[in-house]
Amino acid sequence: MELQPIRAEVLAVRMIPNVDEALAEQFKLKPGQRSLGMITTTIDDVGYTALDEATKRAEVEVVYARSFYAGAAHASGPLSGEFIGIIAGPNPDEVASGIEAIENTIRYDAYFEALNDEGTHTLYAHVVARTGSYLSKVAGINEGEPLAYLIAPPLEAMYGLDAALKAADVKLAAFYGPPSETNFGGGLLTGTQSACQAAAAAFRDSIIQIARQPLVW
Repeated sequence: MELQPIRAEVLAVRMIPNVDEALAEQFKLKPGQRSLGMITTTIDDVGYTALDEATKRAEVEVVYARSFYAGAAHASGPLSGEFIGIIAGPNPDEVASGIEAIENTIRYDAYFEALNDEGTHTLYAHVVARTGSYLSKVAGINEGEPLAYLIAPPLEAMYGLDAALKAADVKLAAFYGPPSETNFGGGLLTGTQSACQAAAAAFRDSIIQIARQPLVW
């Protein structure tokens, strides 16, 4: 079964070249972090992945990243989507480089996959070959280690995680029990890059089986 990619859409982007001290305090910015970059997008997990990429491409740090409840279909406004991410850097140039990395990852690299023609049944089985500072902190691993980022609807995610953990020499570094803010579930798995790829493939294959025969157990 060939799955079709579902790509996120960047909805809004803004930079604050010199952030106000009161706002800097709220985001707990470090000394020297004076510029902020903000972005919203239609798919949260793609957004988290893209933020991590920014930390590898520029001198920036993720200072805020949240999913919105119930997902993009119930967003608070036309530019809200499903996710907001904020990065901080020492100057506008570094933040601009980070924003560019975020946009490129969202548009060309990280994506969900559709299990049906309508695109209403989806999964995310993305392998990060080398983590940046953000996802490595979330997963509790060293920067530069590989990661399998696995997300799906609730039952599919739990079944798929079990298959992924049994398919390769990987460890569950972060568990997202359903329902998440967007009513999905999943986890982050660590191991070698080849092990993460094998785990992601097992996750995907097991969920394809559920999509084909949801009531056969």
